[in-house]
Amino acid sequence: MNKTKGYSMFIFLFALRLQQFIGAKTLFVSLVLICTLVNAQEEFLSKEEAVKLTLENNLGIKIAENNKEIAKNNKSALNTGYLPTLTATGSGSLDINDQEATFQDGSVREVDGAETKRYSAALNLGYTLFDGLGRWYNLKRLKEEYNLSDLQARQTIENSIIQLFTVYFEVARITENVGVLTETKANTQDRLKRAEYSFEYGQVNKLEVLNAQVDLVNDSINLMNEKQLLANTLRDLNIVVNQDMERTFNVDTTVTFVSPLDLETYVKEAEVNNIRLLLANSNISISDYNLKASRSVYLPTVGLTGSYGWNEGNFPATNFLASNTSTGVSAGINLTWNLFDGGSGITNNKNAKLALENQEVQKEQVLLEVKRDIANAKGDYENRLKVYRLQEQNVITATNNFDRSSERYKLGQITSVELRQAQINLLNAQTSKNLAKYNAKLAELQLLQLTGQLLNIQY
Repeated sequence: MNKTKGYSMFIFLFALRLQQFIGAKTLFVSLVLICTLVNAQEEFLSKEEAVKLTLENNLGIKIAENNKEIAKNNKSALNTGYLPTLTATGSGSLDINDQEATFQDGSVREVDGAETKRYSAALNLGYTLFDGLGRWYNLKRLKEEYNLSDLQARQTIENSIIQLFTVYFEVARITENVGVLTETKANTQDRLKRAEYSFEYGQVNKLEVLNAQVDLVNDSINLMNEKQLLANTLRDLNIVVNQDMERTFNVDTTVTFVSPLDLETYVKEAEVNNIRLLLANSNISISDYNLKASRSVYLPTVGLTGSYGWNEGNFPATNFLASNTSTGVSAGINLTWNLFDGGSGITNNKNAKLALENQEVQKEQVLLEVKRDIANAKGDYENRLKVYRLQEQNVITATNNFDRSSERYKLGQITSVELRQAQINLLNAQTSKNLAKYNAKLAELQLLQLTGQLLNIQY
């Protein structure tokens, strides 16, 4: 848009330099026409740029990427239990008491408000040497959960790409329809002019003119409605790519299809690359690690402890010591074996086995559904592609029919009603071809998503 404004300014300054050579009125008219043409140029949004904007700005993808970062944090060394713990403690106390002490020699000493002060500080270190392999399998589970979050992010991206092209191709279809309706309206305008001239010279009656006027109104209404639909659909596309809702642009209306040989290879490798099957495999691995980690309850836990401490005490006269200070290091090893925890460990282990079995059964169900979906999608794509090829031939036939009908109408061999029917047939054939083209491409993209290749192709 800034570049367009720059062009307009350049033209304006250049026109002022030409003012001495041409008239002011001619200058003004030329300047207005040129600036109008320049400003009418709209931004072009290619398929690649639309994908880039979606990946960068789509809100659903941002949420999926954040969830992936959370899983990445969870699998780090700071969350696995493999690092030691280090704590610092400190305390101080003051006791004030009235004391009466009797010693072995029978003497008695009384102190009112005797103060006893104690201070301590320590650093405590703890480390688990062995916990029944619970940490080991939990770490593997956390790594697999990160892999799962990566797959979920990919699934979100694939769904967003399908959503993007569903709207993008709708914009492209309506754009082509606007072109078709514009051409149809222009043909009707020419027909109206011809009918008016023929009526002036007495070659046709007023009915021919009225029919052309009615058809022109209908064509104008259809064009207006299609342009409004285009504006609405552009807003939908701006929502998907998270751009200004009123941003306008042109889109790419060319469509290319994947070669049949490549598509057949993708279908054969679908069980390896399909995102639902990959998610099912990841969930099985997570359940398996949970089961193995739950068995750690049957084994002992061995840990190391160590501390470095300082203690100081100040005592009243009734105590044998006036003060005492000690510093030192201590270390130890401990073993804990939970012989029976009331049955919760056994229950968790049984439930983990059932959870793993459920994931395996669910994968079998997903595999059947994926095979069915791929077969349906492949058949749907092939059928839509054939329909598109037939519609292309139909447009050629309808175009020839309309051209011949136009020539015969000019020669007075057919009526305006017959010409209008040929025009409507051509209009329907062109719009049907546009619909068939993008339906076939969307069916191909859905098939590619099922085979796991949606992100590996040129759009």
